[in-house]
Amino acid sequence: MISAGEFRNGVTIEYEGNIYQIIEFQHVKPGKGAAFVRTKLKNIKSGGVVEKTFRPTEKCETAHIDRKDMQYLYNDGELYNFMDNETYEQIALNKDVVGDSLKFVKENENCKIASYKGQVFSVEPPLFVELLITECEPGVKGDTATGATKPCTVETGATLNVPLFVNQGDTIKIDTRTGEYLSRV
Repeated sequence: MISAGEFRNGVTIEYEGNIYQIIEFQHVKPGKGAAFVRTKLKNIKSGGVVEKTFRPTEKCETAHIDRKDMQYLYNDGELYNFMDNETYEQIALNKDVVGDSLKFVKENENCKIASYKGQVFSVEPPLFVELLITECEPGVKGDTATGATKPCTVETGATLNVPLFVNQGDTIKIDTRTGEYLSRV
């Protein structure tokens, strides 16, 4: 149990049957009335953000989130298969659990699988990946004054915008959180 007066950024709590991570908190002590804690909470399963206020003495159950490194093996239609790197045990996850998190991840790469009480609710890809560009239009010379970009497709099938000097066959580094081009490798 954790009281609202002990809230810190990044703490996960169980509140009203959901699991939330504290994004922001602020202790407010108005001139008139009792003090309170204003928070921004992110629902870990759905990703939605809500604002709640708590009395400083109010208690919430702390939620322990397990994050385990697992290797993404393959996709067989609706199921995505992962293997535990220590026990070699395999699990299959539905497309609803995985979502778009694997669009920049190749087979045999490691990901973090997040679960609460044994129930997997999200897949966290590596922060940065290096992928080969499979389709890309050639850049037109003279268009570079505006910092223009062009669409390209990488080996996982995902599309993103890259600068004009990047060509088909190049390997690029991508930030998986934003899906943005970082650099050529």
